[in-house]
Amino acid sequence: MRQFIRSGFLILALLAAPAAVGADMAQQANASESRLDQLFAELKREANGRAARRIAERIEEQWAEAGGATADLLIEWARKAASDEKYHVALDLLDQVVVLYPDYVEGWNSRALVHLMMADYSRAMADLARVLAIEPRHFGALSGLAGILRATGRTEEAIEVYRRTLEIYPMQRKAQRALQHLTEEKTDARL
Repeated sequence: MRQFIRSGFLILALLAAPAAVGADMAQQANASESRLDQLFAELKREANGRAARRIAERIEEQWAEAGGATADLLIEWARKAASDEKYHVALDLLDQVVVLYPDYVEGWNSRALVHLMMADYSRAMADLARVLAIEPRHFGALSGLAGILRATGRTEEAIEVYRRTLEIYPMQRKAQRALQHLTEEKTDARL
């Protein structure tokens, strides 16, 4: 009888363990989201460019940590391959990242960057759209998208995306300069 009771407790403990692990993972995800929300609020309020850059770096660290060790290793190898101009190797590695971790924004963003290096704007835009579907505040993806729009002559759309970027990260100097330049070009063209 004691053996039966112990077995029953063991089974209950084993059945409860995945729920506890799942609850712990959900708690960690909620804490990470809460931390990101706090960092984005700080980023929006920060008026000092250097301090804003440090906050942006902390946000980027949060995004990078979301993938795990396997994703980190694959992305590291992909970056090395891309820097050696072995773009197809980099893409093969990043394809594995996005298959294994479909909600990991940095996997999609890294793949978009390789597509940009290859001047494959349509695939880069598709990956950036995926990044923004997962994390609409991803200022790096917004900047990349605006750059593609600008390079392809879609000035009005680029201006809108740069404005959106600056709503999230007001002190991003590149976006400020690009928006100013595009706005001046548009004004000059009207005159």
